[in-house]
This record gives sequence, structure tokens and C-alpha cells, in this order.
Amino acid sequence: MKFLFASDSFKGSLSSKRTAELLAQAAEEIFPECDWDSIEVADGGEGTTNAVVSAVGGEKISVNVHGPLWEARTGTYGRLDDARVVMEMAEASGLPLVSQEKRDPRVTTSYGTGEMIRDALDRGFTDISIAIGGSATNDGGMGCMSALGVRFLDENGDVLRGCGADLLRVRKIDLSGMDPRVKNCKFTVMCDVTNTLCGENGATLTFGKQKGGTPEILAELEEGMCNYRDLLFETFGIDMDETPGAGAAGGLGAALMAFLGGTLKSGIETVLELVDFDSRLKGVSLVVTGEGATDWQSVFGKVMQGVGVHCKAHGIPAVAIVGSMGNGAEDIFEYGIESIITTVNGIMPLSEALERAEELYLGAARRMFRMLRAGSF
Repeated sequence: MKFLFASDSFKGSLSSKRTAELLAQAAEEIFPECDWDSIEVADGGEGTTNAVVSAVGGEKISVNVHGPLWEARTGTYGRLDDARVVMEMAEASGLPLVSQEKRDPRVTTSYGTGEMIRDALDRGFTDISIAIGGSATNDGGMGCMSALGVRFLDENGDVLRGCGADLLRVRKIDLSGMDPRVKNCKFTVMCDVTNTLCGENGATLTFGKQKGGTPEILAELEEGMCNYRDLLFETFGIDMDETPGAGAAGGLGAALMAFLGGTLKSGIETVLELVDFDSRLKGVSLVVTGEGATDWQSVFGKVMQGVGVHCKAHGIPAVAIVGSMGNGAEDIFEYGIESIITTVNGIMPLSEALERAEELYLGAARRMFRMLRAGSF
């Protein structure tokens, strides 16, 4: 019997790697003769770079970049092989990098994300996968593209730096200085939101509040984003109000598609492709996956859904160990997950569950493998 362990991390308590170690311990106790393999996975959000680099035996690359408030910081991304890298825009332009009192989407920039892309181009990489969740920005990707040589000009022909406030000021997009190497590079954008650029469901009005936008600030930024949308249509002939995902990461989705020809793809699907998940299923009897909390949202581009779908396609059963189950958790059964086991074994506050995370997870793993052993008779 061979097991494959492929769980998401349990936020705030267990890494994907640690869940695999605990599963291996339990499996060897109950099935001493078993074989097992593990692979770190993520859904395109926080931890994606670490998971993919670990899974393929890649390496981290550090680069000096500008943070969301133009401060100097070090960002990291992952080298997978001589051609491919994976990165998270949140490394350079993420919301956690801006303290609560300093959050203002008029001043934050995605410039540092462009610097990471430029560094990858400098090193000769030609296949860039970028996760764009967790942004602090609402600049339409102007900062990012500025770092790649695009010039955004105001009514006087002066070059704008590329921040949220510049959306209203920009009058012309000058592509003459854009880094020519982007034309020979494949860009895959990990994105699981379908928001368009403007409007009620657009970048600003949907996500701007959590980035520090007051009603007055959001109204100003929305007006600017509409101006930017019109310039993108004038320049590229693409209507970003009819393009799902354009509003992701404060409009960075639109920029990556328009300027770089990026393709938007589900985060978990991109990760499973990068780590060659399907090839790891060969000879596997059972896959164990999971996440910290599962509910109705788990069927929308999360790790359990992606792993389950791939297992189902190969006729391999998959089960999940989770920290908690919420409304709609059973929806995941339609996606190849056969059963769910929770780690929590009694009434307890969340703080206790987090503190005892390893103990509780190991206990759940033992119960699962014992049930499996009983079912083999």
C-alpha cells in the first residue's frame, strides 16, 4: 500500500511539510509495511513559492525591491529550473507589509513586483508564474509596468511614478521603453477571482476598503480606474470591464494581461502543474489532503478541490484531515474527496486548538489510518 500526502498548510499552526511528517508517523505506526510520498501544495495564496520550490527541489532567489510605500526591502521568489520561476506579488507589494495606520491605496505601488519580474528576466528566465493575491495596491499595475520600462504620462507629458493616485492623472501610455524581453517570456497569473476592473464588482469598490480606502478615497480611485480602463482600451483594444480577473490585485491582473500577455489560471491548478502532481499519483492507493478550515468556499479553487479532482480523474480515492468543518463542507464530496476527518476531538477554544495543533493532527491521522485498516478486512 502506498500513500501520497498533499495537504495545504493550517494557517497559524501547521505547515504543509509538517502535516506530511505527522501523516508519515501515523501511517508507519498503523501500516508498518506501507510506502508513502509527500508533496507540499498551496492554492496560489500565501506560501505558494515555498511549497512549489520544496516540491520540485528548487531554490530561493533574493532581490532588493521597493515595498508598497516605496521603502527598500528584500523580496524572494523561487527558481524551479533553468527556465521557470514562481513568485508572489505579496512578497514585494503585499498588504501585510503596510501597517494598519499607513494603509492608503492612493499611495501604495506595485513597483516592487515589477522589479522582481525584471530580476527574473535579467537572470534569463523565460517562464514566470506569479500569484497575485494579498495585494496592498490599487494602482492598476502601473507601478509594476513602470519598473519594466513603460512610461505613464500626465497632461504635461511628465512621467508618473505609478501609484493609486496616478490613475486619475495619467493621460498617455508610452510603450517605447518597455523591456523587450517580456515578448519572449511566458507569464502565468495565478488568480481565483473574476472581478473586472471597474464598477460595483471591480478592483476598487470590492477590495479597496481593506487596503485603507475611505468612501471618499474609493470614489476618487474609482474615477481614476475608469480613466485608466479607457486608456488600456485605447492602447490595447481590450475592454477590462468585460475581462474576468482584470480587477485582481488592485488592477494588476489587467496590467499583466494587457502589457505582458499573461494568462490567468486557477492558483491550485497552476501549482499542481508546476509540481507535476499527476505523475506523483502513479502506484498510489490513497491520497490524504486537507486544510485548516473547510466550508462551502473549499470547492472554489482551494487545495482540497484541486487535489480531489485530479485524484478522481485517475481513479484514486482521496480523504481529508481538516481543523474544522463549516457550512457546506460536504460540497467537497462532489470533487473526489471521499471523507473528511476533523482534528478537534472535543469542545475547546480556538486558542487551545492552535496550541495543540500537532497533537490533534496526529490523533486524527491515527484515527483515519485505523479506520482504513479496519476497512481492509
